Amino acid sequence: MKGQEWYQADAVAEEYDSKRFSKGGRLIDRREKRAVLEALAPVEDERVLEIACGTGRFTVMLAERGADIVGLDISDAMLAQGREKAHRAGIASTVEFMRGDAARLPFPDDHFDAVFAMRFFHLADTPAKFLAEMARVSKDVVFFDTFRGSSFRVLYNWALPMGSRLYGREEVERLVDGAGLRLRQADHDFVFPYGFYREVPNAVADPFWSLDQAIGSNQIGEKLSSVSYWTAEV
Repeated sequence: MKGQEWYQADAVAEEYDSKRFSKGGRLIDRREKRAVLEALAPVEDERVLEIACGTGRFTVMLAERGADIVGLDISDAMLAQGREKAHRAGIASTVEFMRGDAARLPFPDDHFDAVFAMRFFHLADTPAKFLAEMARVSKDVVFFDTFRGSSFRVLYNWALPMGSRLYGREEVERLVDGAGLRLRQADHDFVFPYGFYREVPNAVADPFWSLDQAIGSNQIGEKLSSVSYWTAEV
């Protein structure tokens, strides 16, 4: 299966968190959550939309911190996991999960203070359209991540169960400019691919993360980084 078909499968949704964010994957989860919080803070009482919210790991985190948040996804199976996660966290009444198409967001212009998408643009068949919609409904911040075309991800991209779109900085800058946004900040991480961290114990992942950051702290390391976090503003 490829792309959206793979993503919407019930079995994928049920195992998504356990396969990706156990063992060394917990380090990835922590880093991605920190990236979201740094881009959107402060979130208390802010109106936030998450595109492709999946199992709700960011949606629930932001709701727990006081955000007025909507999580939108195309997969009913993923949304069911998100609702269950919100229920277990005791915040089911303060977060809304909605099925919808990111290319045609069912919200008026400037409806949210911030809009973000994580683990989405590598599946995006029309990234310009998606980013333009995110910009349309946000009145302040638009945040998203991409997988980088100059990274080690190229070497194993063919082995993934869905096709992944890889981006260079110039392409992202064109997308941001085309959506009428201004790029405020770009951060780059994970010289060692995600797949490596998922396969090792958490105790092993932490020292490799220190090495990863040391390698990535210069211009060469930045070019090898497998993921970029982009913070733009309207």
